Amino acid sequence: MPIDPVPGLLSRATELLESEFASLPALEAPIDTTAIGEVLKAVSHRLGDNYPYFHPLYAGQMLKPPHPVARAAYALAMNLNPNNHARDGGRASSEMEIEAVRQIAGMFGWAEFLGHLTSSGTLANLEALWVAGQLAPGKRIVGSEQAHYTHRRISAVLKLEYAEVPADRLGRMGLEALEAELRKGDVGTVVVTLGTTAIGAVDPLDRILALKARYGFRVHVDSAYGGYFQLIPEALESPARRAFAGVSGADSLVIDPHKHGLQPYGCGCVLFRDPSVGRFYKHDSPYTYFTSKQLHLGEISLECSRAGAAAVALWATQTLLPLTPGGEFARGLAKGRAAAKRLDGLLRSDGSGRFRPLACGAPELDIVVWKLGAETPAEASELAQDIFAACATRDLHLALVQLPLSWFQPADCDGSSPDVGLVTCLRSVLMKPEHDAWLERIWERLMGASADVFERQT
Repeated sequence: MPIDPVPGLLSRATELLESEFASLPALEAPIDTTAIGEVLKAVSHRLGDNYPYFHPLYAGQMLKPPHPVARAAYALAMNLNPNNHARDGGRASSEMEIEAVRQIAGMFGWAEFLGHLTSSGTLANLEALWVAGQLAPGKRIVGSEQAHYTHRRISAVLKLEYAEVPADRLGRMGLEALEAELRKGDVGTVVVTLGTTAIGAVDPLDRILALKARYGFRVHVDSAYGGYFQLIPEALESPARRAFAGVSGADSLVIDPHKHGLQPYGCGCVLFRDPSVGRFYKHDSPYTYFTSKQLHLGEISLECSRAGAAAVALWATQTLLPLTPGGEFARGLAKGRAAAKRLDGLLRSDGSGRFRPLACGAPELDIVVWKLGAETPAEASELAQDIFAACATRDLHLALVQLPLSWFQPADCDGSSPDVGLVTCLRSVLMKPEHDAWLERIWERLMGASADVFERQT
C-alpha cells in the first residue's frame, strides 16, 4: 500500500511553501512529537479495521483511491487550511477552484456557465434542484425509480413534489412512463441519471431532450458517477454514447470528482448552463465580501465554509492529467470500462449455470451485476450472500444489491420492467484502472468461492 503519495516531493514542496512566507517573524510552535506519535500509532491500528479500498481486489462500492498528486496537494494545502467561501479565507485556492471548474465545464462543451465545487454530490444536487424550484415554483420534479434516493429526500426538504418514473430492464428511465407524467402539465424538472448507483445505467438523455422541446421543462443531469465517461464515447455502446452527446443541452449538471475524478472525499461539483441563475444566490454580508471586488465563491453557493484544499487537489490533478479525450486520465477510465465488459463476458460464457447476468444487455459503464442460478429468488439471494462472504475470505471484496427479478428473466427488453419482486445480487464496481490487469485474478477468486458455496448446497 503506497502510504507516502510522492516520497520526498511533499517535504520539498512544504519547504517551498514555507519560503513563500519567510518574511514573517518566526513563530515558535512547540510540538510534543512523542504524544503525537502515540496517537498516530493508535490511528493506524484503528484504520486497519477497513476494507482495502485502495487495492484492485476491492471491487465492491464506488471507492477509488485519490491520485498521489491529489493526496500530496491536499496535504500541502492543509498547511494553510484555506476556506473557499470568501477570498479572505482562500485567495489562491479560490482561483484554483475557478480554473478547475472551468476545465470540468469545458469537458461538457460549456464555455458560459455558473458553477463551483461542493462538499458532496448530495449538496450539488440540492443546489441544482433548489434553483429549479426557484425557476418553476410549485412544479413537480420527476426522476427514474433508479435515480439516487437523495433526489426524493432533497425534494422533500425543498417542499417540492417528487414522482418516480418506472425503469426499463436495463435500469434506464422509461420514456412512455415519463411522457405520461409530462402530459399532466405540472412537471418543472426531469432528473436524468448518467450512471445509476445500482448498475451504472444511463438514462436516454437525447430522447428526453426531444421531449423537453415539446413539453417545456428543465433537465437536470445527475452524472455524479458517470460524468467523466464523457471523455471516452468510443468505449460506450450507442445508446449511452447518444446520451452523453446530449449533455450540453442540459440546464444543470452534477459530477463528483471524488468518484472517478481521483479526488479525496468530499469533492462534488454543480454546473448551470445559464450563468444568470446566480441571481438566486444574491445576499448581503456585513463582514465577508469586502477585501476583493472579484467574485467570491460564497456568492454563488448555498454552502458557506468549504475546504480550499479540495480545490487545490483537484487543480493539481487536472494539471497533471488534463480532461482531454485520449489522455492518460481518459485511458484510465477506458481500462475500467474494458474490465467490466470482460467480466460480463466471462459471466455470460460460463457454462456452469451458476451466474445470471442482466437479460437485456451488457453493462453501460463499469458496474457489473449478476444473479445466482437457483430455483427461487430466496435461494438466489442466499447464494449471493454466501458467495459475497466466501469471496471476502479470498481477499476479493464485492458488493450486494437488490434488483428487480424481471431484469434477469428472458422477456421483451423494450418495455417497462414488470413488478415481480426483488432478488439480492452480486455487484462489482470496476472503476480502478488496475482492475483491467487484475481481472483474471478477480475471476479466479470468484470462481473458487462460487464453487465452494454451490458444492455445500448440494
